[in-house]
Amino acid sequence: MRKLIITMILFLGLLSVTSIKAQEIELRSDTPDHHVVVPGDTLWGIASRFLKDPWRWPEIWGLNRAQVKNPHKIYPGDVVILEKSLHGIRLRLSEDDEYGVKTVKLSPKIRTEQSGTSAIPSIPAAAIGPFLSQPLVIEKDGLDNAPYILGSSEGRVALSTGNIAYVSELPKDKGSAWQVFRPGKALKDPDQKDAVLGFEATYLGNAKVNAFSDVSTVIITHASEEILKGDRLVPAPNTIFNNYAPHAPDFSLNGRIISVYGGVSEIGRGDIVTLNKGGLDGLEMGHVLAIYRRSQAKSLKGQTVQLPDERTGLVFIFRVFEKISYALVVQSTQAIKVLDAVKTP
Repeated sequence: MRKLIITMILFLGLLSVTSIKAQEIELRSDTPDHHVVVPGDTLWGIASRFLKDPWRWPEIWGLNRAQVKNPHKIYPGDVVILEKSLHGIRLRLSEDDEYGVKTVKLSPKIRTEQSGTSAIPSIPAAAIGPFLSQPLVIEKDGLDNAPYILGSSEGRVALSTGNIAYVSELPKDKGSAWQVFRPGKALKDPDQKDAVLGFEATYLGNAKVNAFSDVSTVIITHASEEILKGDRLVPAPNTIFNNYAPHAPDFSLNGRIISVYGGVSEIGRGDIVTLNKGGLDGLEMGHVLAIYRRSQAKSLKGQTVQLPDERTGLVFIFRVFEKISYALVVQSTQAIKVLDAVKTP
């Protein structure tokens, strides 16, 4: 059963929509007049079917800043309709008997509603799930005081999934779920003479406490890499995916891609990248930035000439630290490289 109450709230919200002038938002040449939402759809994917600039989706729903952060839910079976008129364009959900979907008049009684988890997400949650709780950005020596692996009773050098390990200085008030990290590479800002923005701790796996003591016993429940003596434990966060709708920052921002997860040399759609801008620069989850390639050429006189920046893709910000953000590449027209620029689209 569709979530009728939330659908009605959405309809009421749309009554006050101020249409956007058609020339301000470009539609795709093959834009359909409607789209039936199916399992696996995302807000980004639906917007991409209608708009050349998918991040402008919230504008033609008439959402304000608060609603953009927590958009109305859209569920499989809903029909998204594109309306075009002399006054502009807008997207809305179908009502009455359009496309076989009927509005039901509600009267006071107990109703069964869909779970919020069945609403379609902004972007594929599986693509970023592991990154909502890892990697970890820390200060220099930020793990020095964290609990650490002493070893195992079998004398194993490297621990993996299912192995029992012993941990020193594990507090009892932080819960039984922990993550294992190892101090990693420095994240440097190429625009500030390689100033260090933080250190990316390498995620190694998960552990669960079997018994607390002066030397606690844990079991390695997941190992993405070998876990060694001296590796550090951090309490596992309660990860909640805040399903922010894609939207451009309302301010000008210029940053850079400073690393890519997996160490590949050329970056493409679906890759995770690290940016040298974060919460202190105004970035927040849901922001969309355009990627630009910075190229140079030699003049006939042998001088290095900076060529105009060429747009090569888009990134969706999904995790933000003070000076650093992690983003998913949601669009790429050419290979993207570390040190390419990111800007407000």
